[in-house]
Formats: sequence, structure tokens, C-alpha cells
Amino acid sequence: MRRGWVEQEVSLLVIAVCLAAGALIGFMGGALGIGGGLIAIPALVLLMGMSQQLAQGTALIMVLPTIMMAGRKYNQQTRIDKRVALAGAAGAVVFTWVGARLALGIDSGLLRRSFAVFLFFIALFYVWQTWRASRPAARKPAAKGPVPVFTPRRASVLGILCGTLGGFFGVGGAVLAVPIITTVFRLPQTTAQALALSMVIPGSTIALITYSWAGQADWLVGVPLALGSLLFVPVGVRLAYRLPERKLRASFALMLFATVALLVFES
Repeated sequence: MRRGWVEQEVSLLVIAVCLAAGALIGFMGGALGIGGGLIAIPALVLLMGMSQQLAQGTALIMVLPTIMMAGRKYNQQTRIDKRVALAGAAGAVVFTWVGARLALGIDSGLLRRSFAVFLFFIALFYVWQTWRASRPAARKPAAKGPVPVFTPRRASVLGILCGTLGGFFGVGGAVLAVPIITTVFRLPQTTAQALALSMVIPGSTIALITYSWAGQADWLVGVPLALGSLLFVPVGVRLAYRLPERKLRASFALMLFATVALLVFES
């Protein structure tokens, strides 16, 4: 009888901790436009001893409703080109499943190290982008060629790339899409984040189904994470529209470096 009470109290404590952690992750994910999965995955591996695959599947339980709400909030502030978003989403769906199946078939340690390398180079890119924007010469108008238009066809190609990576790492499609959209097509950071979130929602659904079907998703942990996250996503999105773009990029890069450090420590 006593053992049953102890187990129940431990379960309630885990749920309470997950709710609080989800609130923090939701706030940061909303502010940075990434859904919070990049924070949740290393935390689940480090604090709860999950394998990389199980952490990715569990994080998807939290990420999916969070990015749906964040995308809706961004759309209220920034008009999203629905044709472009739908084309990107269509390109991502099938290849997200391919990426997820590849991830489920490899060693957990190798997957974790691959995740760390991927995030490290994304973070370096954001540092370079922030440094370039801060230079005096970058603020002066310069004669440049025409800016490529982010057409539905180009969005579908980007969706294929982001879908594959998003399925393989559980998250990451939006992380890759945002710097490409801001650098190549020169769209504002918040517009890029809104488009990226809209593009990855269908693929994230496929990824969650794939990981769950393989038994690599802990719903007891993922559901309270999702509930806590949903409460604070709107607060994070509002903050994103008040911060200067340079500070938003710098915050994004710092968070990615911190995630890489956690993953290296776990290895």
C-alpha cells in the first residue's frame, strides 16, 4: 500500500516538473520560433536518461501542439503566404517519414552526435549573420542583384530538405528553414519564423506517428510538457516582435550553442 502511494507521488512530481519545464520551453520556443524541441531533447536525455530516439519522439508530443499555436500567433502578426507555406509543407511530409525511419534504425549515440554537429553549424551561421548585420558597411545601401522570390516551387524544395532533417532529428526543420529564408530570400526574421513553422506542422505530425508506432515516445512525460508549453508560447511570440532582429538572431545562436554543449556533455 505504502509503495503504491510513493509511486503515485513520484508520478505526480514528474508531471509537475514537466509542466513547469514545458512552460519555460514554450516561452523560449515561441520567442525564437523553433517550437522548443531543441531544448527539450537534450534535457530529456540528460535529466531522464532517455535514448536519443525516445527523447526525440517524446519531444515531438510537446512540439506539435506548440508549433501549431506559435504558427497561429505569428500569422496574426505577419501575413503568411499560404501558397508558399502549403508547397513547403507538401514537400516535407513524405521526406519527414523517410528521415524518421532512418533515425530509428541507427545507434542512439551516433544520432546524438549527429544532432550536435548539425546544431553547431546552424549556430555558427547565425553568429556570422549577426556579425555581418552589425558592421557599419552592412547598414549602408549597396547595389545588389535582384532578390530571389520565395516561390511555391522553391518552398517545396526547401520543404524536402527540412522534412528529411526534421524526421531524422525529431526537430530541426524550422531551424534550417529560417536562416535560408532570411539570407537567400531576405525576408524578415519573424516572417521567416512564421513560414518555417507553417511548413513543418504536417511533417511533424508524420514524425510523431512514426516514432510513436515504433514505441519511441513517452506520453506520460510528453503530454504535461505540451500543456505547460502551450500556456507560454503566446508570451514568447509577443516578445519576438518587440526584440530587434539582431538580438533575436543572437539569442537564437546562444541557445543553439548551449544545446550543443549539453549534447557533448551527454556523450
